[in-house]
Amino acid sequence: MDKQQREKEDEGALLYRFAHLVLPYLEPADLASVSATCKALHIVSKAITSRRISDACRYLENYPIPFFNSVDSEVYPNFIYTPVQTLPTSPSIPSLCWGGDIGDGSGPVRRDPFVVRVEGAHGCDCESCGSNCPCMDFSRECGPSCGCESECGNRLTQKGLSVKLKVVKDRRKGWSLCAADFIPKGKFICEYAGELLTTEEARNRQRLYDKISKSSSFSPALLVVKEHLPSGNVCMRINIDATRIGNIAHFINHSCDGGNLCTLIVRSSGALLPRVCFFSSRDILENEELAFSYGDTTLNSTSSQCFCSSACCRGILPAEHT
Repeated sequence: MDKQQREKEDEGALLYRFAHLVLPYLEPADLASVSATCKALHIVSKAITSRRISDACRYLENYPIPFFNSVDSEVYPNFIYTPVQTLPTSPSIPSLCWGGDIGDGSGPVRRDPFVVRVEGAHGCDCESCGSNCPCMDFSRECGPSCGCESECGNRLTQKGLSVKLKVVKDRRKGWSLCAADFIPKGKFICEYAGELLTTEEARNRQRLYDKISKSSSFSPALLVVKEHLPSGNVCMRINIDATRIGNIAHFINHSCDGGNLCTLIVRSSGALLPRVCFFSSRDILENEELAFSYGDTTLNSTSSQCFCSSACCRGILPAEHT
């Protein structure tokens, strides 16, 4: 082997190592462009694309959630995955790195589910929480102010996915979340994770999304939950935007009949903000789509067509003035 050939092979090996470090941070369109430049980059790009298709959660959940698309050429959607609530980022900031290669696939990388904690709050002192635990309630769990560990049985919604799911492209609805296995009634599915917004931020985002939707097939995922507190005089709003940064709930579509999921606002001892969680409202069959009601339907200029196909479909998706 002559010197020139060895230098060429060394350059190829260096390019290959460099590509493995840099290409995982590229967004889909950029990755496709790089893939077409040379054989080495094509091989690395193909491996990265396959890895992204195989798990929408990017090793951040207990089970991988693959993408399936037999409708068009979009192999996977571009969004930033977070398994828990997160603080907002400016819409003017470019998308964060794809982050599709977090971890090595050996196990989930769990994150703290509590964005804001209450200093000085008191929770339980149980070593092993049972029926006598003061935190044991229908919609309350142990939290950061408790003495129990993360393995506690009263931290059901804090442990990530406990069911197998998949994301399937539908010709009319777009991407949809489906059961990859049988799910019994009452099973915890996931929380609705995304950017926690103030009401003003939510309204600004919604105006932006309405403007974009008029000229494209853009599908926002801004969830506004209103809860009337026990006094009856105060309504608390939770604004969670999973449009750019969110978890697998980003792909749950609307159904006019309420779907097969129920929504529960879960509070944890020592956590300032509650979390919006989904549970199966009935047995869900393998390959069945998961859905819930986005709210009451009100016709306005921003209403989009509904394709839920339920017997009581109203023809338009719920929309409200945030």
